Amino acid sequence: MLLRGSGTAGPWGWLTLLLVACAARASEITFELPDNAKQCFYEEIVQGTKCTLEFQVGEDPPLFPSENRATALTQMESACVSIHEALKSVIDYQTHFRLREAQGRSRAEDLNTRVAYWSIGEAIILLVVSIGQVFLLKSFFSDKRTTTTRVGS
Repeated sequence: MLLRGSGTAGPWGWLTLLLVACAARASEITFELPDNAKQCFYEEIVQGTKCTLEFQVGEDPPLFPSENRATALTQMESACVSIHEALKSVIDYQTHFRLREAQGRSRAEDLNTRVAYWSIGEAIILLVVSIGQVFLLKSFFSDKRTTTTRVGS
């Protein structure tokens, strides 16, 4: 899997990449790129592995096409821009929490499967031990007939 990222100038000027392989080896990679930097990332992932990839590249286009103008924004436009920025922040947090929820759910399902197999194994062992005890106790109370033979009569 080849990942390419580039950071652009902005309030944070960084790119965050979270690669979570929800298999036997779960890992998380977070890094920052300087403005306008480009880097290539390579990670080999086995086919069939569940993984989630999350990243933001650069800035969104301006809310108003004329936002880069030299004149000041009206009060309504500036309120819209601030609400838009707050909503973008909320969307980023929701995406991050959804990723964490998916990772936690995957872990819980894996643990549930392991507990189910362990319980089945314990039930089989309990059944075998119970049957063994029954046969052992039965052997204590059974009549053992001994045959005697006379030699030299």
